[in-house]
Amino acid sequence: MTVHHDSPMPPAPHSSVGPMPHPSDAQSRAPYAEALAHAADRNSLFLSTPGHGGTADGISAGQAEFFGEHTLSLDIPPLFDGIDLGSHTPKDEALRLAAEAWGARRTWFLTNGSSQGNRMAALAVGTLGSGVVTQRSAHSSFIDGIVLAGLNPGFVYPNVDEVNGIAHGVTPDSLRRAIRNHPEPVTAVYLVTPSYFGAVADVESLAEVAHSAGAALIVDAAWGAHFGFHPDLPASPVTQGADIVIMSTHKLAGSLTQSALLHLGDTELAARLEPALARAFMMTSSTSENAHLLASIDLARRELMTSGEAIAESLENIRHVRAQIEATDRYHLLSGEFLSHADVVDIDPFRLPIDITATGLDGHTVRKRLAQDFDIFPEMSTATTLVALIGIGKSPDISRLIDALETLRLETVATGDRDDRAASAGIDSDSATSSNARGALPPLPSAGRLAMLPREAFFADSELVPAAEAVGRVSVSSLAAYPPGIPNVLPGEEITAETVDFLQAVAASPSGHVRGAVDPELGYFRVTKF
Repeated sequence: MTVHHDSPMPPAPHSSVGPMPHPSDAQSRAPYAEALAHAADRNSLFLSTPGHGGTADGISAGQAEFFGEHTLSLDIPPLFDGIDLGSHTPKDEALRLAAEAWGARRTWFLTNGSSQGNRMAALAVGTLGSGVVTQRSAHSSFIDGIVLAGLNPGFVYPNVDEVNGIAHGVTPDSLRRAIRNHPEPVTAVYLVTPSYFGAVADVESLAEVAHSAGAALIVDAAWGAHFGFHPDLPASPVTQGADIVIMSTHKLAGSLTQSALLHLGDTELAARLEPALARAFMMTSSTSENAHLLASIDLARRELMTSGEAIAESLENIRHVRAQIEATDRYHLLSGEFLSHADVVDIDPFRLPIDITATGLDGHTVRKRLAQDFDIFPEMSTATTLVALIGIGKSPDISRLIDALETLRLETVATGDRDDRAASAGIDSDSATSSNARGALPPLPSAGRLAMLPREAFFADSELVPAAEAVGRVSVSSLAAYPPGIPNVLPGEEITAETVDFLQAVAASPSGHVRGAVDPELGYFRVTKF
């Protein structure tokens, strides 16, 4: 099915939406958050951590002035009677309600983001075997997990839109081939859906492929915590056969930054995976988990389950926003074109990948200018695309963004006219050429050859070499362009000239950053010794 970019909100090509959650009376409560608030109101004398004692006295006056004394009073330490100490606690109830809301067998609250969930998943599936097939556009935290667990990765490559620098998903056939081509039995598969740009893969079919090979399916659904909470949204991967699903509730579901969930699906592998996940949680979580983050997850779940009207209004606003962007005739949403790809079966309407080439500027410059000059902060950019997102239940006015893009476009046109007049007069003018360089980043590089296992490379003797000498050498680091945090080179992979050029260009771009780099400009790389 092909949907053209003038379609404001393309429908799903098949019935992928699972049943809407039916909130029980208990789902209207937030037991952990309520217990936390009750404890904060008790005017207790804390002779324990945290050192601020929940009051504004003495050295904590600055904390209270900045955050508010109520925020300090809610900073209750773990293992507190009436909250999370013992059995059948309010925290236990909050976890049970979360599992019910998302349709999971068991759910864990994460206070170190989806990154913690990715590392947990890698450690857990390591109990099944070392052979894993991972989508090559995996988040760097799962690569960290591969190192920690000593896994032997094979890769399945997503479809990539080279023009716009967008990686989508994978097809069942490509996953089947990747499993078949792995040199050892594959016991786990790791896939990403939805993508950073809102493309949704066919989880049900991918789960069938993984399970028919005897492998567990891990889905990084960091961007899909809101899926399944309205009929017009894609179904949650938890209800589509995935064994482990990781979700960042802070991304679009409204909780505080760094809060997330890991769900264990009710699948045939659940009994084997549950104890392994419990041990992995103990290894990756803090023994001093932040109460604000835990309460925030509990509250986000309650709102998703009880705010149907606000979600419906937000979806109606999204339809208007998408139509408003398309009506400009200068900017259009790339997501309407996603469905023409075999690896995409649906889109997330709350993510807005906007083609901004009409501005005459590269997306990184546009993103920086929007922040500096207009106080507008989109999620990310590529050379041609700006990605804006709207949290579920929110209905912002998008006209401010469109007006800002038009202002930048007109500035570029005016600059070009001045340059043309200067050139015709024989005057050398380069006053604006640097800001006019659209598409400054080179294409996404292909992955280098995996020369050794990631864990072996990570612990190998290493040395720091200039970028020119790094080409052909084996990286000990995971290097990922941020955003979106997808590794361009993994521990154990050979570094290519194309990768060096790409990462250096990202580091030099207005809003670029490379996670794992030993220096901000990528002048040096850490590689294994000969």
